[in-house]
Formats: sequence, C-alpha cells, structure tokens
Amino acid sequence: MGLAGAVALLGGLGVATGVTASAAPAAHTHHRTAHPHGRFGVVPMHSGTAATKTHRAPAAAGNLIYNGGPVQHNVSVYLIFWGSQWDSDGNGVQSYMQNLFGGLGTGSDTWSTVTSQYTDNSGSGPSFNGAVLAGSWVDDSGAAPQAASQQDIANEAENGVQHFGINGGTDVQMVVLSPSGTNPDNFPNAGFCAWHDWDGNVSYTNMPYVLDAGNGCGAGSVQSQLDGFSIVEGHEYAESLTDPQPSSGWVASDGEENGDLCAWQNLGTINLPTGTFAMQPTWSNAAGGCAMSS
Repeated sequence: MGLAGAVALLGGLGVATGVTASAAPAAHTHHRTAHPHGRFGVVPMHSGTAATKTHRAPAAAGNLIYNGGPVQHNVSVYLIFWGSQWDSDGNGVQSYMQNLFGGLGTGSDTWSTVTSQYTDNSGSGPSFNGAVLAGSWVDDSGAAPQAASQQDIANEAENGVQHFGINGGTDVQMVVLSPSGTNPDNFPNAGFCAWHDWDGNVSYTNMPYVLDAGNGCGAGSVQSQLDGFSIVEGHEYAESLTDPQPSSGWVASDGEENGDLCAWQNLGTINLPTGTFAMQPTWSNAAGGCAMSS
C-alpha cells in the first residue's frame, strides 16, 4: 500500500450554483453499514521544502498501472461539512470549497482532464461536462467528534448518502470535512493531511481542517491561507477519479496513486470560472511526469 500503509501505521466569488444545503437535518438512520478498509492516497505533511518527499521519486515508481477495477466516469462530488462547529466559518472555507468544485469539471478546467487518459474495462475514463459539485451540506445536527475514528468518518459519509437521497456507487465522491480544532483519525499527529477510501458503497475522503496544521498542510504555500484545502483535497479528488476502489484502479508499482507521485511538487494555480485555486500537479502517463494540465 506504499505511503498509505506507512502513514496508517503512524497512528471568493460567492457560492456555486446548484448546491443544496440543510441547516437542521433530521436524525440519521443508517441504511447501510460502512466498511472502511484502508487509508489510500495519503497526503504526507509538508516539510516546507518543495523537493522533500517521504517516498520515492516519481521516476523510480514509474507509470501508473491498471489493476482491472473501475474509474469514475461522470463524477458527482458531495461536500459534507461535519458538525455544528461549521455554523461559524470565519475563514470562509465553505465558500472556498464550494467554489473550487463549482469550477472543476467546467470547460475551463484542464487540470481534471489529465485523468481522462486512465480508462477502465469499459474503455472510458473520467469525462467532464460541467461542474462536478452535486451538493453541499452543513451537518449541524450535533458537534463533530473531537477524535473521530475511521469508522466514524465512513459512517458520516453514509449519512451524506442518505441526506442527499442518492445510492452511492462508483461515480460518487463524498468529502467529509471536519471542523477546526478536531483530530479526525489522529490528524495532525499521525503526520498526514488527508486520505481517501472506499466504504463498500461509496468513495469518501477524510478531509481534516488542514489550516490547523499551517504550512505543514499547505497554508500560504501559493497564494493564501486556504491553499492547503484545494491542494490537499485536489490530490484526493484526482486519486478518487482514477482509483475509487483502492487499489483496483490505476496505481504505480509501489502502490502510490496519481496524486502521491507528485505530492508537494511544482505547486501552482488553476484558473476556473469560480476563482483561482492553488493546486499540485498529478501524474500523467502520457506526459511521463507530473502535469498541471492536459
């Protein structure tokens, strides 16, 4: 499992349109049992030097190899802002993330389309015909736990599936964003900024409040204090596109995914209709290296 296994052992342009929100959802009734099985695409904390990485250089790992499983074809991304703590959002993280995913997938987005080269047994890869953001929800039915377990995070992803009235499936990403001051899966002490997994029904991401880790998770690394949210979540989004059921999709020989191979390298910005966002490149077999656009 490469870096994922190693880390597991350690421990503003307005709100995008088409977004749903709910201030006081009804009590949850679980219809499915989430079955987390690992931590994949782990973003290691940044040392502060662009050249430093905690895994092998991309050239050593080689191109991504297809392992026979699905990729995401027409992705729908759902943002879950977990906990009543999000009723206060002085740093504007909610609008930043909504604007990010309200711009990804549009005609201006040549960053996501780097992943389109990675096809599955259907012969198709990820395609983009409009904003990938399908919904955004502040789950303030109660406070998010101080120290959520991986099972807790997977269960919250399933709460989102229920809230949005969807069935899950391979083409869905649930992003569980924890509030400031919490330590989901022992963040930041475990040395990671985020990871993704498959719970048996849906692809989901553990997205901590990375601003709490400062520069260690990208704050101020390109243009603003919120850079880490787009760099780190962009990493997980791209990996979920090409390996939604880890590690059955596209991975390198050592188990690293397209974001892992380029983590914290050559950071830059992408321009979307909803704003300009800090991003890392992702691995392109076609280019034989890390690419910011297709």
